[in-house]
Amino acid sequence: MTRLINDPAAFADEALEGFAAAHRRWVRPVTGGVVRASGTPAGQVAVVIGGGSGHYPAFSGLVGRGLAHGAAVGNVFASPSAQQIRSVARAAHAGAGVLLMYGNYAGDVLHFGQAAERLAAEGVEARTFAVTDDISSAAAQESAKRRGIAGDLPVFKAASAAAEQGLPLAEVLAVAEHANARTRSFGIAFSGCTLPGADHPLFTVPEGRMAVGLGIHGEPGIGEEPLPTADDAARLLVTRLLAELPGDVAAPAGRRAAVILNGLGSVKYEELFVVYRKVAELLGDAGVEIVDPEVGELVTSFDMAGVSLTLTWLDDRLAPLWRAPADTPAYRKGAFAAPEAAPDPEAAATGAAADETADESLPEASEDSRRAAGTVLAALTAIADTVDTHVEELGRIDAVAGDGDHGIGMQRGATAARQAAATAYGLGAGAGTVLTRAADAWADKAGGTSGALWGTILRCLGTALGDLAAPDADRVAAGVAEASAAVRRLGGAEVGDKTMVDVLVPFADTLTAATASGLALTAAWDRAAGAAQSAAAATAELLPRKGRARPHAEKSLGTPDAGAHSLALITRAVHGALLSHPTNQH
Repeated sequence: MTRLINDPAAFADEALEGFAAAHRRWVRPVTGGVVRASGTPAGQVAVVIGGGSGHYPAFSGLVGRGLAHGAAVGNVFASPSAQQIRSVARAAHAGAGVLLMYGNYAGDVLHFGQAAERLAAEGVEARTFAVTDDISSAAAQESAKRRGIAGDLPVFKAASAAAEQGLPLAEVLAVAEHANARTRSFGIAFSGCTLPGADHPLFTVPEGRMAVGLGIHGEPGIGEEPLPTADDAARLLVTRLLAELPGDVAAPAGRRAAVILNGLGSVKYEELFVVYRKVAELLGDAGVEIVDPEVGELVTSFDMAGVSLTLTWLDDRLAPLWRAPADTPAYRKGAFAAPEAAPDPEAAATGAAADETADESLPEASEDSRRAAGTVLAALTAIADTVDTHVEELGRIDAVAGDGDHGIGMQRGATAARQAAATAYGLGAGAGTVLTRAADAWADKAGGTSGALWGTILRCLGTALGDLAAPDADRVAAGVAEASAAVRRLGGAEVGDKTMVDVLVPFADTLTAATASGLALTAAWDRAAGAAQSAAAATAELLPRKGRARPHAEKSLGTPDAGAHSLALITRAVHGALLSHPTNQH
């Protein structure tokens, strides 16, 4: 349990602040994360890694020579926002392009992808790559759906060492792809982790049992087995990994492997060494040559009691990259032939150029739109209040088969959206601008999948309403319809996948039909909110086909999807705001 906290909502920011203060020789803070204190050498590809907080030393602890040039750090178990990633990437960029690297989770895929698009629009060549090493999270024939866990480290290191050699962006990306294709991980746990401020873990394991095939975000394992001895645990880990070799590795005998025995948070180093003793013996018996093994905490999950084993099968291309020197706050290996360049004394000041200064200028707005902006603010206030009321319930629902952070993420996003909307409204913004400012704030502060999707929803509504015309029911319905389509495009989910789409589509369709029939907005919204509530309840009988809950599909039967449930609650809350703050209802 994380005991030394102030405000749980500020935990990630305060942890990053303290980390940067403690490691000034290696890193300097920028908006959204950290970059190398000495900067990226001119003409070198910048490798920017990232993900949620709660995994230290991943991701900020891996910034330094021989490893990442920067790390974007999100809230607890939530991906950083596209804006945070873009900020870090701009600060790290040195003219040769940027490779954005992360574990394969829906929120990270969305936000890093959006950041790459924004960088490209600004003339910065950017590529993305998701690590997929966890063999428990999908079958071999669906390896692209696998999660990234402790295999992040060898894949990050291979790409970073290639960048250090001066290779161009396309070749650095090819190295990442090659390392990932030869990396496999598998984990076990004896207890779940507890988020800062929470009074219970995200999952529990019965006495005398262990969870098998777990993730690093508090997701439960895909199964349970009797609690093993240290040697039994080593045997399970090694057996599972040797049973699935990369396609170009015919047999383990005579092969070289980088080996990582990773502690997930509360397993002591001495325990890890006891396990590694047997891992090394078993791999040796299989004819595997172990190259520079790592035993310790490298990709953690707060205080989870568990371990994972990672094998990266080395060839003549990967072996020198794995052995290459690295000098970061949390990971050091070998020594560099030349000393590190002295930090640029102007770096801290000029680095702010990568951080966006808020544009307080407002588009022209009509009086009708400004009046409607008051209703928008009331709706966003109702959303934030509803999320506050149900935050623990949303977390409990999400923890059944996911990572349990949905309530916290929604709370961060809704609170930030309300604050941004209030500021814009106070400056005289129209309805469209109030919504787009709220959209950016929600996506930026919440991170994760829900942050990206809710930012998209609010932005679509803001675009539909604009700042000049008087909002009416048809415009609102058109905005909701576009939001429904945009969320499906962005997230790739469809009705039946057990996501928020199962509610958003019937809500949008019902609202469109109701307004087309001539109903005023409040009455039409009431009808659509009823459809949303029914659809959310129906998700309890679905099996998830997307997101972190997918590997634990059967566990979620009987429980509604957290994102669907929160959306239904929000639609009803907005109806209350429309009743209290009517605008042009026709």
